[in-house]
Amino acid sequence: MDLLRPFANSEEASCLNRGSSLRLQMAHWHILMNPDTAPLTRYLESQLPGTLKWLQRLVRVNSFTMNRQGVNHVVTLTEEMFASLGFISERVPSENTDYGDHLFLSRQGKGKRNPVVLVTHSDTVFPEAEELRENFTWKEEGDRIYGPGTVDNKGGTALIWLMLHGLRETAPEVFDSTHWIIAANASEEVTASDFGRLTRQRCPDGAHVVLVFEGGIRSGNDYQIVVARKGRAEFVVQSVGRAAHAGSNLHEGVNAIVSLSRCIEPMAALTDPGQEVTLNIATIHGGTVLNRVPHEAELAFEMRAYEPTVLDQAKAQVVEILRKLNPPDGSLTLQCNGRTPAWPSDDSTHGLSRYWQTAAEELGLTISPTKRGGLSDANYLAGLGPMLDGMGPSGGNAHCSERNPDADKWPEFVDPQSFAPKAAINVLALLKALPLT
Repeated sequence: MDLLRPFANSEEASCLNRGSSLRLQMAHWHILMNPDTAPLTRYLESQLPGTLKWLQRLVRVNSFTMNRQGVNHVVTLTEEMFASLGFISERVPSENTDYGDHLFLSRQGKGKRNPVVLVTHSDTVFPEAEELRENFTWKEEGDRIYGPGTVDNKGGTALIWLMLHGLRETAPEVFDSTHWIIAANASEEVTASDFGRLTRQRCPDGAHVVLVFEGGIRSGNDYQIVVARKGRAEFVVQSVGRAAHAGSNLHEGVNAIVSLSRCIEPMAALTDPGQEVTLNIATIHGGTVLNRVPHEAELAFEMRAYEPTVLDQAKAQVVEILRKLNPPDGSLTLQCNGRTPAWPSDDSTHGLSRYWQTAAEELGLTISPTKRGGLSDANYLAGLGPMLDGMGPSGGNAHCSERNPDADKWPEFVDPQSFAPKAAINVLALLKALPLT
């Protein structure tokens, strides 16, 4: 595809005009930059209209995780996006047949090092009915672009496209010598685990670098990257009591809800900022009708921590709480319904992040490494190779569709001004992480 061809319709022209205005708004950035980086930044800014055009096409397709056809439409567009860069496509059906296909795009380099894995996802959390109800679609307003997936994570896919074009333009020998894999998860929003296994299978000797293109927070000229994510364990506490007539024989019953309620406060108190562990009581269900002592109740909760040992200790404390509060004539039992591994920081991650910090300094910007409690594909790829997350553009309100300015409610948006600076940081950092051999 010719990156500079005239746009075919008014919507594409809108992207072009936006790109032009953004270059004017970003003029201050050039004052801060090292002149040696100017060719790269000018090129990236010139490609911003094309980047936003691709993003618009992706956003206009509903790709709710359960919308298999929509997710696969996004996969097709992603294949088309990267074909001109020489990437070969491989689709792999999800283990859950309700989900779309995982996508692996590869470009075999001339060098011998392990692949560089660039991670994104094709699905969003928004059902089509919700998008229609909230009139939630691509909207350019002021310095924001609103729409489903604009920052989570179709914006990440678009930034990969921009970054790779910048690398090919300014350092073609590095681009050509590198084995690239773009891995796009079909079901990231439901934390399905098969994508992680499939990605590892395509890197049998590990990866040289793993970059996850979830959105990265920006404050002025400071950009955050993620160097660790918490692991999560999901649990259910089941309470079994004894039914009885609430009017005639209340004393003969054992109230399963009351037994369960005694656990809530001590369990919630296990949240400990010092240990960076959280416990969230999420749902409680129980009982049937007003005139019956409830004989069953259930409580669901999750725990998160950066260190697996901390998560194990918190679970042991829950078990002890339930043991102490178990009623004589009833029972409280704990069941684990799933566990997502943590991605703890290590020396390889910190070493990699220093390349990004140095690259940002060369551009007159700063990088701030941070840890996040939320999950991403990084949780399932920990240990595959030195890894960083938050490589995507800046934005906000991910997973939100409601627009109510009176209540200060705004839907998901991306900051288009963040694309070129973030791509420039990524390109310069990769040049440091991928020296020619």
